[in-house]
Amino acid sequence: MSIKEVVIAIFTIIIDQIIKSIMQIYNVHLILINNILSIDYCYNQGAAWNILSGHLYLLILITIIMLVVIYSLMFSYKENKLTNLSFGLLFGGVVSNLLDRIIFGYVRDFISIGSFPVFNIADASIVVGVILIIIISLKGDVKNEDKCRGRK
Repeated sequence: MSIKEVVIAIFTIIIDQIIKSIMQIYNVHLILINNILSIDYCYNQGAAWNILSGHLYLLILITIIMLVVIYSLMFSYKENKLTNLSFGLLFGGVVSNLLDRIIFGYVRDFISIGSFPVFNIADASIVVGVILIIIISLKGDVKNEDKCRGRK
C-alpha cells in the first residue's frame, strides 16, 4: 500500500468519524429537499438494508476478510493517481465503518436520499472507490504479468 493510499484512507476515516460524531452528538434531523434529501442521524446494526442485523461478530469478520481481499487485489493494478484514490477511498470507508462496529456495535448513518438506505461518508467512499476500480479495469490499467517464462 503506497503512502498516497494511506493518506487518502486516513483522511477519509477522520472526516467520516468527525461528521458521524457531530451527527450523533446533536442527533441531527434536517430535511433539505422534501421526500428526496435529508440529514437524519440513525444507526444500523446490520449492513445495507439492515442485512445481517444482530450478527455483529459475523459482520466484523466479513469486513476483515474484505480488507484482506482488497489489499491483495491492489497488487493487480498499475499504481497511478486513480488507483491510489480508489483504493484509498475503499480502505478508508471500510475501516471507518469497521471502527463504528467495533466501538459502538453499529454503524452510524445520516444521509438519506429518497428510498435508498441511509448512509454515511464511509459508504459513499466505498461506492466511489468501487466505481473507480471498475473504470480502471475497463480502461485496462490492470498489471499484465505472465506467470510462465518465455511467453509473450
